Amino acid sequence: MAYNSADIAAFKNVWVFCEQRQGKMMPTTFELISEGRKLADELGVELCGILLGDDVDGIAAELGGYGADRVYVYNSPLLKDYTTDAYTKVIVDAVEEFKPEIMIYGASHIGRDLAPRCAARLHTGLCADCTHLDVDLNGYVEFLRTGSNVDVDNTNFETKMFDVNTNLKMTRPAFGGHLMATIVCPRFRPAMATVRPGVMKRRPFDEEGVKKIEIVHPDFELSAEDVKTEVVEVVKAAKKLVDLIGAEYIVSVGRGIAKDVDGGIALAEELADVLGGVVGSSRAVVDAGWMTADHQVGQTGKTVHPKVYIALGISGAIQHKAGMQESEYIIAVNKDENAPMFEIADYGIVGDLFKVVPLLIESIKEAKAEA
Repeated sequence: MAYNSADIAAFKNVWVFCEQRQGKMMPTTFELISEGRKLADELGVELCGILLGDDVDGIAAELGGYGADRVYVYNSPLLKDYTTDAYTKVIVDAVEEFKPEIMIYGASHIGRDLAPRCAARLHTGLCADCTHLDVDLNGYVEFLRTGSNVDVDNTNFETKMFDVNTNLKMTRPAFGGHLMATIVCPRFRPAMATVRPGVMKRRPFDEEGVKKIEIVHPDFELSAEDVKTEVVEVVKAAKKLVDLIGAEYIVSVGRGIAKDVDGGIALAEELADVLGGVVGSSRAVVDAGWMTADHQVGQTGKTVHPKVYIALGISGAIQHKAGMQESEYIIAVNKDENAPMFEIADYGIVGDLFKVVPLLIESIKEAKAEA
């Protein structure tokens, strides 16, 4: 029977593209497997990973520890390094054979190149750069209740156009992060999404899952004639970028440093150094050219979950809060006692950051000296 992306009933299970580079699984994959487990449970189906590479069987089983039921592994020397042609062909052929109803990719350089090519070949929809995914309507409503200004109690989410409880609801920032859009793909399968790194929480690792996972090696066809490009050499850039996603302590600055930008950033860097953390920023700081984009926290930046997040002179726009509100502890310093950031802060200090931060640095140094 010919493949038909509009034959909704023929599709089943949730798939995750498991990105590896040089034989090492990318951390985003574990986040997506964890999120995929939630979606699969909501649908009552299996969660499957699809892993492409050359001799990558050794890294497949680990996916079971984060919730995968099965991993389809495709090994070939032609898949050792990522090329659009080879990966697209193998994935499209696999989807046509096994017919998953949902497929998610990390919004990495590879995922952003691969996902739209696959979606076009498979004649289905793709929502890029997602920050939230839901199948269950109740879960989506609760997400809106806590993360938006929508009056969910007086909103009718039902529609005669499609079943809102079985379609993937893909939420992403729109119009520069000034609003959030939720997109569905009710007419075609699989529903595809790319998800920002760091947005989804990684599940606790379960060793039993590793023992139970099923590793499958499907037959597939791939020849050198299918690949139009050749990877001659992989050269890693030496450029140092701030690692916000992996940091346990983040000190972020906002418009409050405007009266002395260099001084404000220097204070944030000193406080971060004392804590063993890194410096982040609001979008306003990046837009003003005061810091580079790799420091940006928020819907249009990075989503972080540090142990401690210190917001210096950040008012707390909903776009910024969405990127850091799940931090274990939030400390806000702002001259405006009505700043929205105080609504989610565990500790708030109303005052001038240029006076408060030096006192914080001194207190932390004293506490460390006494320890």
